[in-house]
Amino acid sequence: MEIIELPIEFEFNGQTNWIYPSLIVLNNELTLVDTGYTNFLPLIENEILKSGYEIKNLKNIIITHYDDDHIGSLCDFKEKFPWINIISSEVESRYISGEVKSERLVQAEKMLANMSDEEKEFGEWFVQQLKNLKHLPIDEKVHDGDRILDNKCKVIATPGHTSGHISLYFPSVKSVITGDASVKENQELVIANPHFCLDIDKAEQSLAKIRELEADTYYCYHGGKFIL
Repeated sequence: MEIIELPIEFEFNGQTNWIYPSLIVLNNELTLVDTGYTNFLPLIENEILKSGYEIKNLKNIIITHYDDDHIGSLCDFKEKFPWINIISSEVESRYISGEVKSERLVQAEKMLANMSDEEKEFGEWFVQQLKNLKHLPIDEKVHDGDRILDNKCKVIATPGHTSGHISLYFPSVKSVITGDASVKENQELVIANPHFCLDIDKAEQSLAKIRELEADTYYCYHGGKFIL
């Protein structure tokens, strides 16, 4: 089994940015963790090919949580590769499927109501980005402690950033895919964007929880790979 970091470079507001989805390779089958913003499918597909793997072997996509930079291209993947099995926590599945209005959209609309005139342009854009996200049903709903991917991966509930956020622990290779439960910043694991955390206390508890796993490598979606 192998975990590969997929560095995705893009421009936002005139600045160069990066995200780092993860690719899990197990028994010649591929599992992608998170899908980037809308229209990022070609960027991610290119990185998979550069890593030496074929997209036809992509069996699963795991979504750590509902945010536009994590699920933006999910529907594009499912439309182009309909055999892919989509996995998320049961809580987040309700937002991804559109069964319930997403927590992030509720939060963004509340924040927009209290923004200054200077801030409102971005706030309105962000709300529209969330509203434009396509919904689709989840094929496999998981819970804290579940074992998936031939028992190689343990699902870890890491609420805080969102209520149903999950991280992925791989005991055999002492690695964690953190989603937004943590980011790498100044060579440290820290909470991702505290301003947008739906529950900062739970986010701190979740960060402590994944630190306590004593993994050797943490694959952070923002900031990249953190090695102890």
